[in-house]
Amino acid sequence: MTRRFLFVLGSARLNGNTERLARRAAEQLPAEVEQQWVSLTEHPLPDFVDLRHDKDHTRPTEGNTALLLDATLAATDIVIASPLYWYSLSSHTKRYLDHWSAWLRTPGVDFKATMAGRTLWGVTALGDDEPAVADPLIGTLYNSAAYLKMHFGGVLLGNGSAPGDVLKDTEALTRAKTFFAQDTPLARFPTP
Repeated sequence: MTRRFLFVLGSARLNGNTERLARRAAEQLPAEVEQQWVSLTEHPLPDFVDLRHDKDHTRPTEGNTALLLDATLAATDIVIASPLYWYSLSSHTKRYLDHWSAWLRTPGVDFKATMAGRTLWGVTALGDDEPAVADPLIGTLYNSAAYLKMHFGGVLLGNGSAPGDVLKDTEALTRAKTFFAQDTPLARFPTP
C-alpha cells in the first residue's frame, strides 16, 4: 500500500504553532507520499453519543463524520496535530478520537482490523519548558495506538505560545526534518 498521511488538525487557531510544526515535518516527506489535511475547526464533528450497546449503528454517508471516517480508513499514517490544552488533547481532537469508538461498531467498516499495522503520530506545541507536561497527551495517543494494534511514531514536541513562536524552536525544527523517517514500533500495553 502506498503511504498516505492524514493530518488531523485539532487546534482552535488556524495556522497555529502545532500546524506550523506539522507542516515543517510534512515538507520532508517524499513527493509521492499523499497528504490529506483536515482541520477539525473547519470540519467540526458533532458531539459524540455513546451508542455502544445499541444495535442501530450505521455508516455515515455524508457530512464531516463521513469525511473523517473515509479519510481515516484511507490513511496508512494518521498524524494527530493537537496543541497541548490543559495537559492533554484539544476538545476537537478528543471528539475525533471519541468517534473512533462508534467506528469500531459500524457495520462493514471493521475499524480495528483496518487500523492494525498502520501508524499513529502526534505533533503538539506547548507553552512550557518542561516536556513532561505533555505526558498525558502522549499517553492518550500511545494507548489508542496500542488498543488498535497500530505502530506509534511518537510525538513531535515544539515550544510556542504566541502565534509563530514554534518557528523559533530550533531543536523542534531540527527534529521535524527526520520525524516521519524514523522506525515506528508496534504500540503495546505493558505486560504485568
